[in-house]
Amino acid sequence: MYKCLSCGRIIEKFGDRIRCPYCGRRIFIKMRPEVVKRVRAR
Repeated sequence: MYKCLSCGRIIEKFGDRIRCPYCGRRIFIKMRPEVVKRVRAR
């Protein structure tokens, strides 16, 4: 999932071009899950 930086809407799939279907901009950030991964140190 990606979030448009201009309008703030979440887009799950893109068509032929990577472009926001709502505002037409092409600047996105990738959404990360809120789960924190923990790794034990040795």
